[in-house]
Amino acid sequence: MTSVSGPDADGERRIVSDTAGVVVLGACATWSLVTAAVHDGRPEGVLLAVLAVAAGYAAGRIGGALLPVGAPFAGALAGIALTVAVPHLAPGPQITAPLGHAGATAAVLTLSVGAACCAAWSTPVRSARFALRLLATGTAVLAAVLGSASGFAACLAVLLCSLAAGRIRRPGAGTAALAAVAVLVTALVWAVAARAVPGGFAAALEGRLTPHRVRLWQDAWHLLGDDTLLGAGPGRFGELSTTSAQSLLSDDKPHSAPLQQAAEQGIVGVALLAAVFGWVLYALWRGPRPAPVALTAGAALTALAAIAAVGNALSFTAVTVGAGLLAGMATARPLADESSSRTGRGRTRGAGRAAAW
Repeated sequence: MTSVSGPDADGERRIVSDTAGVVVLGACATWSLVTAAVHDGRPEGVLLAVLAVAAGYAAGRIGGALLPVGAPFAGALAGIALTVAVPHLAPGPQITAPLGHAGATAAVLTLSVGAACCAAWSTPVRSARFALRLLATGTAVLAAVLGSASGFAACLAVLLCSLAAGRIRRPGAGTAALAAVAVLVTALVWAVAARAVPGGFAAALEGRLTPHRVRLWQDAWHLLGDDTLLGAGPGRFGELSTTSAQSLLSDDKPHSAPLQQAAEQGIVGVALLAAVFGWVLYALWRGPRPAPVALTAGAALTALAAIAAVGNALSFTAVTVGAGLLAGMATARPLADESSSRTGRGRTRGAGRAAAW
């Protein structure tokens, strides 16, 4: 029996991961329509998010294949420019109470750091690599200047993980560690919502998260209990949450992506959200790019998952598109690699025919 290796194996792995992505994203869109039909919900937000991720992923695959260094570099610059230029993404007096849009700022800057570090690992030029890492460091400083403590922490974590990625010999173990971090953060959020955290620790967390956010999480937990399978329907959290109804500045969201899925689409929605994250990590792990690129992108997307678990970052189209772009660029096979592999196969076949004659 012969085993498939080389470019053919890479092609088969890409087909498997791409098929899995289509199935998972399609299931997310379909389930939102099902739950909306049952409970008279509004699935437009979910459908837009699915479309944004898919479009960003496709664009990232194309850009990463054509410009493996230039595309993530341009993406990093675009994220920084968007954060500075668009007021809605920067924390300030007009959006601080009670929750604000700081999660979106942290998410965009975190993705920008991940893109810059991926570009750094993709270039063989040392001076360019240093400049790109300097850009990533500057982005973390920008997060601190804008007052986004969570953004600064996430950017710094991604930068450190990227520097350590070059020394990791088992990418699979690194990917598993990233998945474990996302699971732990989500489990902590669920424990707070279910009031399963010890009193002293719960009080400390409530001081950091704000009591208003914690009450929103508890409302989401109660809605999940009312209909565990289907939830309350997409877009209906605001009208069913007591805390949201009593707040004049509410955005009708529980400020936690897993809890919003649970409240509005039931346990199946949570499973589908986890499947999307698992698919992205699998695509990075089995992708054709070097391990440091894949682990750097995985670290940025894990940081995004942590930010989304305690905020409303995924409610912003810029964030979902950016996540898809980063994942696509980090899983794209550069055309230069494909052409060189084809040339190598052609030379091997030619040498084989010459030897036969």
